[in-house]
Amino acid sequence: MSDKKNFMLRVDAEMFKALEKWAADEFRSVNGQIEYLLNKALKDNKRLKSKNPENKSEK
Repeated sequence: MSDKKNFMLRVDAEMFKALEKWAADEFRSVNGQIEYLLNKALKDNKRLKSKNPENKSEK
């Protein structure tokens, strides 16, 4: 299992409500939804290496 770090995140009530709804729509917890969104943003901006080397595009 990968090492996970704990940290506190403060968001306003409206944002949390929106995250709760979105997470429920996709059958995730709020924590899982936030992790999914952060992961996607990091990958989309090439800030996180892919865990699967076969998924890398060849030059």
